[in-house]
Amino acid sequence: MEGDEKEFEYTLDGLTYTVTVYELDGAFYADISVIEGAMDANALYYGDDEFSGDSASLNGPLNMNGQGSQYEGETVQWDNAIELSDPGLGSDADSKETYLTEGETLTVPLPISSLDEIDFIGIRATSTTTDEGSIKGVSGDPEEPEEPEDPTYAKVFFTYETDDSGFPVGGFPILSEEPDPNTFDIPALPEGTDPTFENYVNYFEEIGGNVGEVETVIFYSTDEQGDLLEEFRIDAPEGGFQSTDELLAAYDAALEEQESGEESGSEALDLMAAISLSPELENAPVEIEEEDDMVEIEAV
Repeated sequence: MEGDEKEFEYTLDGLTYTVTVYELDGAFYADISVIEGAMDANALYYGDDEFSGDSASLNGPLNMNGQGSQYEGETVQWDNAIELSDPGLGSDADSKETYLTEGETLTVPLPISSLDEIDFIGIRATSTTTDEGSIKGVSGDPEEPEEPEDPTYAKVFFTYETDDSGFPVGGFPILSEEPDPNTFDIPALPEGTDPTFENYVNYFEEIGGNVGEVETVIFYSTDEQGDLLEEFRIDAPEGGFQSTDELLAAYDAALEEQESGEESGSEALDLMAAISLSPELENAPVEIEEEDDMVEIEAV
């Protein structure tokens, strides 16, 4: 699935690197990134956790014999091996694409059709910043990023009409949980339903709501006292939402805009902190040159 990835990490005294395998535009790649130290990545090996046939191997100094075929005491069978470069840096290490120092990344295309084909990654590297000067690094148990949880809401109001002040006067308010007693007979999500927006939309349509009539969608959370607070709104485009998918797309766009705004706000705060005077500077004397005399003034 587009956007999925697996990240493998290898650490030895003097060297740490990661290998991230991922899909992009229907093709698969491995990013070899050095976190600490340096190495000349000469070969990339990969395999799954099944055993069948012979293990792939490159000849000569690029082989992964011995420790290069073991992971935590268990034998690894390599399904493929990709030669990246010959060992040796020559006179100019900086000009060699496979020589990676801290913060540098090498991207390698992978001839696979699924990330399921990779459970282990092997790196044969020379000119490393380790005591031995070379490694046959084997990494397994990749970290797979967790899917972010969908936001949840205490109430969503699918508004058909608002008054001049923007207050909803018609439509379908839906609660995440039915109150007891439900004095005003307000619809609520079925018991056990996660109060995500997609579930609200599904239930809205189940109880007779029409996406095409929605003028504004209002999202609510609750404060510490349990009172409802409006978080944000989505206004329908001119002519209304033409489909449920269009409404969900507008919701996703609103979330992305919020996240972008939060990041911008955080960057602004960091900038303000960076340019603020430190306590030492705030209390330091300020010298003002007045003609040929220097007048020392204590900063307030």
